[in-house]
Amino acid sequence: MRIELSPDDIETIIHEADAAARRLRRKLNLPHCDREDLGQDLLVDLLRRLPAHDPARGTIGAFANIVLRNQSSRIAIRHRRQRRAQGGTVISLDAPIADGTEPLGCMLAEADGLAAWHGQDRSAEDDAETHHDLARAMGGLPDDMRGLCAALGTCAVPEIVSRTGISRSALYRHIARLRLDLAMRGFGAEWDGSKAA
Repeated sequence: MRIELSPDDIETIIHEADAAARRLRRKLNLPHCDREDLGQDLLVDLLRRLPAHDPARGTIGAFANIVLRNQSSRIAIRHRRQRRAQGGTVISLDAPIADGTEPLGCMLAEADGLAAWHGQDRSAEDDAETHHDLARAMGGLPDDMRGLCAALGTCAVPEIVSRTGISRSALYRHIARLRLDLAMRGFGAEWDGSKAA
């Protein structure tokens, strides 16, 4: 259903979304830079729900206010749930530190980054070394094994079976041989292929 909005209606909608974003930002204690993002999220939801507006039941401002309040509540609930899951307040890397000179992101070393906080202790250097070692190991494999590695990296087993016409049991035998070849080159059972990505 197409909706015709007057310039006054558009101004009302934008004003209501902006006011709701300011209230929500204060309520969630977020940095000022997040207000525009909240306003856009609220405005998109409001525009999506605008076809449900019935002018006989109330003004567009009242409709917008109700929709924005409901969406603000949903955003606040989701935000608080994320804070609880992360064990406290969400800190932006763009937030200035105590003296206000540089943002937090500039002060953190890679080892202190978000991945380290979540238990991923691999650094960029470790990833680069693993990638290099994997490329060296792949270079020593026969052509058919390299092709199998490439296929396994992009396709599921049933897709490989349907594309190549090889039986599933034969494919699993090739995978077992590939694992053995990679283990002989230093990539044992504890190695996770996602670390080289």
